Formats: sequence, C-alpha cells, structure tokens
Amino acid sequence: MKYCLIGKNLGHSYSKVIHSMQGLSYDLVEVSEDGLDEFIKSDYDGFNVTIPYKKAIIPFLDEVEESALSIGAVNTVLRKNGKLYGYNTDVFGMEFALDRAGIVIKDKKVMVLGTGGTSLTATAVCKRRGAKEVVYVSRSGELNYQNCYDEQDVEVIINTTPVGMYPEMDLSPIDLLRFNRLSGVFDCIYNPLRTSLILQAEELGINCSNGLPMLVGQGIRAEEIWLGKEIERSRYDEVLKHLEDEKRNIVLIGMPSSGKSTVAGLLSKRMGKEVIDTDGLILEMQGRTPAEIIESEGEAKFRDMECLAVEEATKRVGVIIATGGGAVLRQRNVRLLKRNGFLIYLERAVEKLIDKDRPLSKNGAISRLFEQRKPIYESACDKKVSNDGKIEDTVKEILDL
Repeated sequence: MKYCLIGKNLGHSYSKVIHSMQGLSYDLVEVSEDGLDEFIKSDYDGFNVTIPYKKAIIPFLDEVEESALSIGAVNTVLRKNGKLYGYNTDVFGMEFALDRAGIVIKDKKVMVLGTGGTSLTATAVCKRRGAKEVVYVSRSGELNYQNCYDEQDVEVIINTTPVGMYPEMDLSPIDLLRFNRLSGVFDCIYNPLRTSLILQAEELGINCSNGLPMLVGQGIRAEEIWLGKEIERSRYDEVLKHLEDEKRNIVLIGMPSSGKSTVAGLLSKRMGKEVIDTDGLILEMQGRTPAEIIESEGEAKFRDMECLAVEEATKRVGVIIATGGGAVLRQRNVRLLKRNGFLIYLERAVEKLIDKDRPLSKNGAISRLFEQRKPIYESACDKKVSNDGKIEDTVKEILDL
C-alpha cells in the first residue's frame, strides 16, 4: 500500500512526516497544472491533494462525498476497486483544532478573515457547529479591514488568510484590541507557530490555536479513510507533539550567571538539538564580546546589536537559544523569540549570581538589576524553572515540560 501528496510546490510540506509516523509509505509528488490527467493513471492506493488542485481534481473522480462537493474542494482521494473516491477532511481538522483550544462556535458570532478556499472550510465548520452568525472580511468587500471593527459583537475570529505567515511574521490581519467580546481566535497559519495574531490573543487571555492541529487532524482523518478504520485519538496528540517538538525552539532567559549556557549545553546532549547563544552570535557578528561593546560604546548601542543577534537566532527552528541577560528588555526581542519558541525563565537566587566580568552587574549593582528585571522575565516567559538546586534537576524539569 502506498500513498502520496500532490500539489505544485511541496518543499515545506509536513505531510510525509505525519504519515511516515503512522508507518505508511508516503511520497511527495509535485504535479504540473497540465499533469493531473497523467497522475490519475498512477498506482497510488490513496493520495492527498493540496494547492492548487483541490478543486481541479474533482472532474477526475468517480464519486465525491456530499460535504466535499458543498465546499467545492477535495483534499483526500481513495482508490478502491478501480474507482476514485473524493473526500474533504479539512473540516474535521479545523474542528479538531477548535476543540483542542476550547474555542466554542455554537451560538457565537464568527468573523472569518479571507474569502479563499479555506474560508469555505470555516463556513462549513460554522454551519456544523451552530454559529449564530458568520461575517466575512476581505480587502475589497463590503466588510473590509477598515470597517470590520464596527462589528463589535464578534465573539470568534478565524483567519484563513496568509497574513502573518513566514517570512512576513510582523504582519497581522487585524487588531484584536478593538473587539471587546472575543472568546476565541483561530489562525490557519502554522509557520511560525505563533503569529502576531496568536501572540496578541495570548496576551489578551483569549483561547487560541494555530493551524498545526488542523494539519494533523485532517491528515490522520485521511488515514482513517484509506485504511478503513478509526485511529485512537492519542495518536493525533502524539503526532502533533512530534511536529511541535521538531519546530519549536527552547529559549532560556534570565539573569547573567543564572546558568543559561550550562543548562543549554546539557539539554543539547539530551535532546540532540543545536545550541545558539545570542552573546556568542554578537561576538561572531561584531568581533567583540558584549562586555567590550558595553564598555566602549554603552548599553544602548549594545542593545541594538543584541536585537540583530536575536533576529538572526530566531530564523532557526528546532534549536535551543540561550539569551543574554537583557535580551528580553526589548519587546521586539520577546515577540521574535516567541514566534517559534517556548520561553523558560531560569530563576536563580540573587545571592548565587556572579558579577565578575559583567559590566552591568559589577560593584554590587546585581541586586538592583535583579529586582528590576525579575518582573520582566516573569512576564515574558511561558514557564519559570528554578536553578537553585542541582543542575541535573533543572534539566530534568525542563525535559518534563
């Protein structure tokens, strides 16, 4: 039995990882716009379909399930007894993501951003889940990104646009602060793991999710169709965790001499992840240590250089980033680190910190610095871990997270 994904550009697809974890023989097959007719003659037992062929594949199929026809898109095909059967598992995937995040659609007013193919999936989900009302925002529509804020009673927002996707990660399609009744935000984007939209939702305490659970949900639902059996829900969570672990950075923040570099090194040995030290990057980029830069040009100039190092470090995924003590003093750095990072505040008692060779901490200033920065670390982090005991215990606690 063999399966595949067809599409035009598949270089960044996660489908092979998802289905290989389930033990399936799975290929990525790039097909030209005039090559569907030839591909249909292949001997794959089933295949997934992605952009731009979800609609174009329909005329080649013998039967298409009603829900896929109503959406006008097929993303899963089963070959059985010489016939091709088309399905759409995106609705299932979006519902899986919403449920996992605790986002309730029933009796809610929902705003869908975008009017492309994925908006049709959102429409189907809203109908199935009993939304009270659904409104659509587009650049040139009657309801657009200028006047959409008049819809003050919106309770759930679903983003189906690519705004905020890598590499344009600073962009956000909408300002959540201008809605005061929001209870849920779903962003179909999963690169980065936390878009500007998701970061803002988290800051406001709103239930939210990126698109990665949807990707996993639709993928494993496709396997259920191909294999003709139900797959345990625990497998969904296992695959999702694997993808998140592969893509997520572990970011260590905290005071100078709190043990970030040492802990990063031990984590690297245990997890097989590369360590990127932002102070080390500054040395590579500037040819001088942070201490030398601060002594000669002052802290403000150093912080500018540090921002460049953080930006460079966060271009990578699946790594461990050990930051300088003041890296999170600038909100821009915090948002960059959080895009694909899980921020751990490595807390250490002030009396255990060392001020030697640290220009901002010397002459007894370390206690004052600690009091100033502690609330900033606590606000920026996703989790706080004490490093006052044995370092092996600190590493174990982080691994357990």
